[in-house]
Amino acid sequence: MTQATPQPAVPEIDQRAVEALLWTALPHAKGHRLVLVHGRYRDGAPGEFTTRLVKDTAADGEVEQYRVHVSHQSSVLGIVDAWQNHLAQHPGGSRGDVLVVTTDAPDTRPMPLDLRGQAIGRSLLAVDRVEIVKQRFGAIDVDARIRRQPWLADALLAAEPPGGWLPVGSVLTLDAAMRALVHARIGLGDGVSTDAVPLDAEALLTWSRTPGGPARFAELQPEERAGLTDWLERVVGDVAPLLLALVQEGRGSDAMALGVVAAALTGPQATAEAALAVGALFGSGPFRPDVLRHYTRAVEGVLARWITQATAGGPRSTEARTRVLEVLEQADRLADRAGLRESLADSGFLPSGFRTRLRALATTLTPRPDQKTVKAAEAALNQVSSHHLANLLFPEQVQLAEMAVRLQRWLTTPKTDLPSGAGAVNAAVHAHLGDWGWADRALNRLWAGDGAMDPHVNEAYRVIHEAARARRDHLDRQFATALATWTQHATTTQPEGALLVEDVLQHIAAPLATQRPPLILLLDGMSSAVATQLGEELGAPRWTEAAPEAGRRAAAVAAIPSITTVSRATLLTGGLTTGGQNIEKDGFVAFWRKRRHEAVLFHKADLPGPAGHRLAPEIVTAIAGDGVVGVVLNTIDDALDHGQESSKGDWTVGSVRYLSELLDAARGQGRPVVLVADHGHVLDRTTQGPLPAHGVESARWRIGPPNEEPGDDEVHLAGPRVLEGGGSITTLWREDQRYTPRKAGYHGGASLAEMTVPVLVLLPSAETLPPGWSVLSPEAVTPPWWHHDGSRAGAAAAPQPATTSRPAAKKTPPRPDDAPTPLTLGAKVVDTGVYAAQKQFVRKGPEKKAVAAVIDALVTADGTLSLAAVSAAAASSGGRAPRNAEFFVAALQRLLNVEGYPVLGLIDAGARVRLDITLLKDQFGVKA
Repeated sequence: MTQATPQPAVPEIDQRAVEALLWTALPHAKGHRLVLVHGRYRDGAPGEFTTRLVKDTAADGEVEQYRVHVSHQSSVLGIVDAWQNHLAQHPGGSRGDVLVVTTDAPDTRPMPLDLRGQAIGRSLLAVDRVEIVKQRFGAIDVDARIRRQPWLADALLAAEPPGGWLPVGSVLTLDAAMRALVHARIGLGDGVSTDAVPLDAEALLTWSRTPGGPARFAELQPEERAGLTDWLERVVGDVAPLLLALVQEGRGSDAMALGVVAAALTGPQATAEAALAVGALFGSGPFRPDVLRHYTRAVEGVLARWITQATAGGPRSTEARTRVLEVLEQADRLADRAGLRESLADSGFLPSGFRTRLRALATTLTPRPDQKTVKAAEAALNQVSSHHLANLLFPEQVQLAEMAVRLQRWLTTPKTDLPSGAGAVNAAVHAHLGDWGWADRALNRLWAGDGAMDPHVNEAYRVIHEAARARRDHLDRQFATALATWTQHATTTQPEGALLVEDVLQHIAAPLATQRPPLILLLDGMSSAVATQLGEELGAPRWTEAAPEAGRRAAAVAAIPSITTVSRATLLTGGLTTGGQNIEKDGFVAFWRKRRHEAVLFHKADLPGPAGHRLAPEIVTAIAGDGVVGVVLNTIDDALDHGQESSKGDWTVGSVRYLSELLDAARGQGRPVVLVADHGHVLDRTTQGPLPAHGVESARWRIGPPNEEPGDDEVHLAGPRVLEGGGSITTLWREDQRYTPRKAGYHGGASLAEMTVPVLVLLPSAETLPPGWSVLSPEAVTPPWWHHDGSRAGAAAAPQPATTSRPAAKKTPPRPDDAPTPLTLGAKVVDTGVYAAQKQFVRKGPEKKAVAAVIDALVTADGTLSLAAVSAAAASSGGRAPRNAEFFVAALQRLLNVEGYPVLGLIDAGARVRLDITLLKDQFGVKA
């Protein structure tokens, strides 16, 4: 018995398949209106519809419309009957009406010849779904791999959007088809095959949190889900199958949070119990430990990029912040549910991990530190600051921790006693501006405590604060003793080596005026602590700082008592005097007129401009002119007097009213700027009421009875520089005492913070540097202990302007027996394939030799340099210094921060660059 030949499966046809056949066949129909198709028309598909197509033989762009009638028949007689009925219903041979007959008849050979003659192609047409797909994408050829996946053509036909598929070019590749499909089916990607919008782990993980997308994936047929999973695994990596398995189980919204929790498998607290708990959270699936570790790394990389977006500002920062917090809140809940809190205690992403690291730092702080404890504190601080949420959620707590560690470093520096005799006061005010005032800045910040109110951390800060405060009190006591002796004899003509406040204009401003008349900004009450903060913000690359002495800023001694009516008038008139604004204005003009310069001085009431103008037109005009301009800014002094001083003691350029606008105006006119105080101040740190005393004139000084001995916290000052009390007053030297009711801060006393007058000189360019002066790099004016790389603080200082030109030294050619020079870490990094891949995404990036030089300079400096030093390092490679240091560092970040990991970043409000050397080696696969 002969075995029957198996019949091929009858394909199911829908409206899209019919339309695709018609668009191929109708242009060649030659008036025929019958289409015979082998297949079964899908139940529920429309029996009549309209389609439009561009006619090949018509004029360019002409469109013709057809009414299509579809009938399914299972026999030859049925086909004949359907055609006859169609002719009867649509007489006249209208070619606008087309009949499509689908049939699953096993044998159509008996079909009448005249009926075959009426059919397009005179035969039964077969449905080739891949050919239909090719046509729907406007392609000429199709990737053979598409034919090897039978489900794919059906899926593409079913998923075609209402406007049709976007054209893909001459060849429909598998990747182009899959990208279009995943976008149409589940909302992943953009549906366009382009490198501009990568389909990667970040895109997949982001998609897992979208509304509807994961649910649409779970609703697909098993064969299509498997096909999409296989392709996404090839394109995205091992993240795809694990993530899609979670999505299929309805857990897509938890997928990223689970990746954070899975870090319990690799952390220092990892245990077998933790592994079981993580496995229970993930449930069944391809969740081997190595797959989970890879998945965790991918999730953390995406979170790191989102955190970078959130902290960078801009239109996407709020959205990124929300995504990060949602994921981490979910992770916290999952960790609690699984009992994994202890295993994740040191997590670099969970807020609880930050608190654990901060508490670990607190255990390293001690009032009697040594190099070992300092090293431990620095390591703990690095852990705190490297937590991924440090800058996003806890910037103030990180800054507070940095201040505590800085004070611990300061306490390890050798104790310095003031020299006796002449020069003691001068040495003290310079030491205060260059070193001890930085400690004041840290003390002011530490006083506020930890905003998180962790008692263990707060207690550690209190202990370190008291130890540093005791050392500062010792220095203030020594200074007060030296000041009392110095005041008896010091005069303007015999200052015993000190720069006096009345000489600032003569010795600082006048030399600048020989190049370009300066803008003199007097910040009433600016202490050394405030000056150091403003100096950091105003440093390179925007301004070039300079001073008459190489390596240090100028520091003057205030008049006595250190109050506004005495010291400010003395500074602005260039001579010891007292008085108000009229005396200051007249004296300022007279001082400069003697030196053949026109001048004008503005006070607080002169500054506001009319509607639409921040500054008064008179000030703008004066700065644009050729005379010396002085401006008194009272923001700091007013804040102290009215109780508005921040408990942190922070003062930025933006928080001093009009300072930013005045600096911009000066820079626009090429003017140098002298930023100077008339006296400093101390913040209110008193814990008791006012001291009972006789003859109180102000919060910090009094006129005591004759022959009265000063108290332990006081000093008696008498001499030609004392302009109140008939030349004899009693002042407080200890910061935490006062004579009057409480305010935010005080001045008039004899502490270093009150008597030191900081002077900062800012040049718009080094070309306006007066003869004999020096440019100051950030490293030169920052004490070594302020940064953990302080031992190398001067190693990478910005280059000084050359005073003479010398011919370049001739290079000695290497001898044949010379050993090859070992490659530096920077050279190794820029020669890796990873760097080459990163370079493709940075248009017009810096040269490899400049990048290598910067890496090596940062390595030499233990990972941290100022922006100016980074620019100098780039220039040292043989090229020019970057025009804009911030843009240069941004380019370096795009090159070095592989997968969003923070290899290179900015710290200290963008003033310094930090390189994570260990992470650099790991990301680029190099060794030292």
